[in-house]
Amino acid sequence: MTNKKNNVVALKADSKKRISSTEKIWGKPVTGHGYAAVPSILLKSQRRLGINATQMNIIIQLLEYWYDPTRPPFPTKKQLAERMGVHPKTIQLNIRELEQAGYIKREKQKTASGDWGSNIYHLGGLVAKIKALEPEFTQARKEKAAITKKTETPKGRRTA
Repeated sequence: MTNKKNNVVALKADSKKRISSTEKIWGKPVTGHGYAAVPSILLKSQRRLGINATQMNIIIQLLEYWYDPTRPPFPTKKQLAERMGVHPKTIQLNIRELEQAGYIKREKQKTASGDWGSNIYHLGGLVAKIKALEPEFTQARKEKAAITKKTETPKGRRTA
């Protein structure tokens, strides 16, 4: 039996840690508390999707709680209401509308004592809708780039 040694290559520690653009804008003390990823397509499509300001705030709040793709967010309506400065009934009604639109799916859960706990919020419908819109945004970006290129090219050098 031969004894094989593992060849391990030591990597040099990168002396310059890359600072994200978000950290450059807000600073490490602020971003050190975390931040929510909100796709620009969602923000740009809010009106098109029929999402009102309160519902968008709820979505952003849920996204802030959703930091692990395998673990959907489950804040209480009271927590959301306190963060937003509204009544829990406002949260309930708007979440119901988001659910009817297919953006959110609520899953009821019970506590260890058998009482009803906070809902689990599945955002798969919203994610699917945003992914479905993405090709339109890519096409618009390509068209805009083509127009910009044509506009910036001197008249004598344009091909079309």
